[in-house]
Amino acid sequence: MSKIRLAIAGVGNCASSLIQGLAYYHDKQSADTAGLLHSELGGYRLSDIQVAAAFDVDVRKVGQPLEEAVFAPPNCTTVFQRELPSSGVTVKMGPLLDGVAAHMRNYPEAQAFRVADEQPCDVAAVLRDSRADVLVCYMPVGSEEAAQHYARAALDTSVAFVNCMPVFIASNPEWAEQFRKKDVPIVGDDIKSQLGATISHRVLTRLMGDRGVKLDRTYQLNTGGNTDFLNMLAQDRLRTKRISKTQAVQSQLDTPLDPQNIHIGPSDYVAWQKDNKVCFVRMEWRGFGDVPCNLELRLSVEDSPNSAGVAIDAIRCAKLALDRGEGGPLDAISSFAMKHPPRQMRDSESRELLERWIANKL
Repeated sequence: MSKIRLAIAGVGNCASSLIQGLAYYHDKQSADTAGLLHSELGGYRLSDIQVAAAFDVDVRKVGQPLEEAVFAPPNCTTVFQRELPSSGVTVKMGPLLDGVAAHMRNYPEAQAFRVADEQPCDVAAVLRDSRADVLVCYMPVGSEEAAQHYARAALDTSVAFVNCMPVFIASNPEWAEQFRKKDVPIVGDDIKSQLGATISHRVLTRLMGDRGVKLDRTYQLNTGGNTDFLNMLAQDRLRTKRISKTQAVQSQLDTPLDPQNIHIGPSDYVAWQKDNKVCFVRMEWRGFGDVPCNLELRLSVEDSPNSAGVAIDAIRCAKLALDRGEGGPLDAISSFAMKHPPRQMRDSESRELLERWIANKL
């Protein structure tokens, strides 16, 4: 098999976990691959992924070797693989556009972004020169212009696009048609962590429907201390994030809840939590005889490694689609890996569809 040449837009905590993971799993055998759904996918192992280009806007990352930039502030995720091989990749200055919320400049240096005083590179030119196969988008929530800029660059260079952010591109019919017409694969939108708040809430919601009880109301509250949660203090950047997380749960109900009976979204920034996300879920339902019951769940996860375990598969599926000449939104991996895919389905159904797609048996 050929290698997968990966470009990364946004060298934050998620990118750090992804890069650490490539080194961590490089020489591990199948029996040692806890945390991976597929140690091998379509002939590709993690050792076949090579980073070819990276983009950011922070002065502490731009111009630095990628293997150093992933540990630079304000990144604060768990370090589970300190020793990284030389990548030969220097982080390029990406377009700023709407990628940094104004309030992010007002926090202490270790927590906030510090924008580099450099001219942005030509993203499409870098993708061509680096011979990238797949571009993964890790723009901050609310960065619609920036995410669309990277999507356009991927289209212009026929690079497969994995949109991990809640900017609706794969699930937007107009964007989806552009990727379809150019035979460029896209996976999106808004990554669903390996075992996090959304997947847990979805599974419990579907379980209630399958067991014949009536869910009356539910909430999901999340706190964290990484730059994602700090960025999301700006309420005007949260519109698509709230839609994405809410629809991910509503889609598992036969009859969606009235909007006043469901609340899902980021709740607050707690600096000392760093990359740890704490999720609180409450569900109230009626069972036999309309007898009321309720469930309360507290989930604590390291946010960025939790997403990297899924991104690894999305990247390999995007390359596999390139190999097969498939363009447009990839339904199976998008439904399995993303909160707001073009087509929502039950998680058990998306897993089965994904395995059949990987085996090329659809």
